[in-house]
Amino acid sequence: MDDRVWSLAFYGRCSTEDNQDPETSYGWQIGNARKFVEPLGGEIVEDFFDVGKSRSVPWDRREEASRLLAALKDPNRKWNAIVVGEGTRCWFGNQFSLIAPRFEAYGVDLWVPELGGRYDSRNASHKMLMSVLGGMSESERQHVQARVRAAMDSQVINEGRHQGGRAAYGYTVVDGGPHPNPRKAAEGFRLRVLALDEFAAEVVRRIFREYLRGNGDRAIAKGLNEDGILCPSARRPEQNRHRQADGWQGSTVRAILENPKYTGYAFFGR
Repeated sequence: MDDRVWSLAFYGRCSTEDNQDPETSYGWQIGNARKFVEPLGGEIVEDFFDVGKSRSVPWDRREEASRLLAALKDPNRKWNAIVVGEGTRCWFGNQFSLIAPRFEAYGVDLWVPELGGRYDSRNASHKMLMSVLGGMSESERQHVQARVRAAMDSQVINEGRHQGGRAAYGYTVVDGGPHPNPRKAAEGFRLRVLALDEFAAEVVRRIFREYLRGNGDRAIAKGLNEDGILCPSARRPEQNRHRQADGWQGSTVRAILENPKYTGYAFFGR
């Protein structure tokens, strides 16, 4: 088959992991794609670029990838082939084996830089390499996750940073000074750290003491209400607008008892 290419659609992807910048990521990926196909007479006439989508998300659930798959069925589309800037950005695990037959069914060629040319489904080496790329993509994602979580662990343990979201009852978020990252500090970002809300912290201690004495969730909640102690949504209504400030409930007490933060553990990504 003639290896020259003509009109192509570009597909790329950028997640929000590892502080990726979508504009920069798009730039180098489409730049790679152009350098790959333009010497062969190819021209990118349409692009599809997913932002904020993990590579583990199937193509049908990515907005731009899904739009590209839908465009395959359009007989009036302006392109007859697809090019990617980097294969590991686009496919994860066995995704390629599920997507490639759809390209072939509509007579659309696929150009992958790691292959050095057009993907040939009859070439066993191509199939093996695309399978390897899927495995590499999966491994890379796991490494990124491990690095991010290790960094977050270090920031919490060594620097006392607050990693976002609502502070647990008994804590409050306070200003911790200029951000330690010079670039972010220059942009006005401030470090956010957790501090004890002494009154609420004593209520948390009371809940755990009563629970250890054998009191149930409802009995503890009843005692707090009888003593006129404000429930979390009433004490901090600004961060609990989604809740009714209608007093302590057994479920509220249970949530505090089951929250690992009160035992010294931080959980991310739940």
